[in-house]
Amino acid sequence: MEFSIIRATRDYRKLQPSNAALRGFDVAGQRTISVSPGGVSPARFSAMITASMPTVGHRRSGSVLLAVVLTLSSGCKTKAVAPQPDHPRLTANVVLRDVTFRSAALNRDMQYRVILPSRVASGLRLPVVYLLHGGGGGFHDWTNDSDVAHFAESGLILVMPEGASSYYANAVDPPQDHYEDYIVGDLISDVESKFPAIASRSSRAIVGISMGGFGAVNLALRHPDLFGFAGGMSSAIDVPRRAFSIKRLQQSRHYNAIFGPSGSQTRRDNDPFVLVRTASPGSTPYLFLTCGEQEGLLPANREFAKLLEARHFHYEFHTIPGGHDWNQWNAWLPSLFRSITERMNPKA
Repeated sequence: MEFSIIRATRDYRKLQPSNAALRGFDVAGQRTISVSPGGVSPARFSAMITASMPTVGHRRSGSVLLAVVLTLSSGCKTKAVAPQPDHPRLTANVVLRDVTFRSAALNRDMQYRVILPSRVASGLRLPVVYLLHGGGGGFHDWTNDSDVAHFAESGLILVMPEGASSYYANAVDPPQDHYEDYIVGDLISDVESKFPAIASRSSRAIVGISMGGFGAVNLALRHPDLFGFAGGMSSAIDVPRRAFSIKRLQQSRHYNAIFGPSGSQTRRDNDPFVLVRTASPGSTPYLFLTCGEQEGLLPANREFAKLLEARHFHYEFHTIPGGHDWNQWNAWLPSLFRSITERMNPKA
């Protein structure tokens, strides 16, 4: 078990779980040192704490705290995380199916959720919209946190895959985490073999929020032959461009694991700002982009929209007052699905 020891102005009062083995950064003006006692020798652990304490008085307090931490760490065992409640918002005219299948790209079982009309005429095939969840979420999110199920009533199949915290990219480390290949290869193939889906670019859309918004835009730019429409709401569009930051050490390590180090070819290969400079506007999927005006992601999304405009891509970009949350994203769904149905070909 890990703990973060947070130093305020005079003493050490806060002890809380942490995900990193060892890191130091500022949180609201406080210095934080995170350690995993089980992975560090007691002497080294003691030295790290002592080094962070500037006075003898602090060190005496630290000795007491060190004893508490070591005692707690020796007796604590990691507990399994309880599954989140699953309460999908459904309507009377749709059905829900959860599917577990074997992904060849990831070499493990993966799950996805499907919403489709409760009655589909024999022989009829429907357009498909793939909905990607955000970071820290899962494949239940779209049905539990939004009213998206309603839009399946109009004759759409909605597919919500599990994406972990992958950014839907083929990771550098671990190299077996081929989430891009899982989405564009395994998932699409499995959906089209089990459900009455139209297997064509013009009847296939991909949409995401936050991390999923990045994934939707990036996959659409990298695979324009697969999708006719891509939507990104509050997209983390600039993630591959973000420099390594000590203040965000855990996050920076995560980005490096997925995209490689800053300036690497794998970063450029997954950077939408780079991809749109060489993509053909005529063959790129139609892009539907939104961002809340109170979001830190707004400047990057505005910059991306300006680049699309300069290169004459087919797109729309909207902003309204709002933050990075489902209240804003849910409000955009009618406009999003109106744009999807106007541009998808249900008879392809």
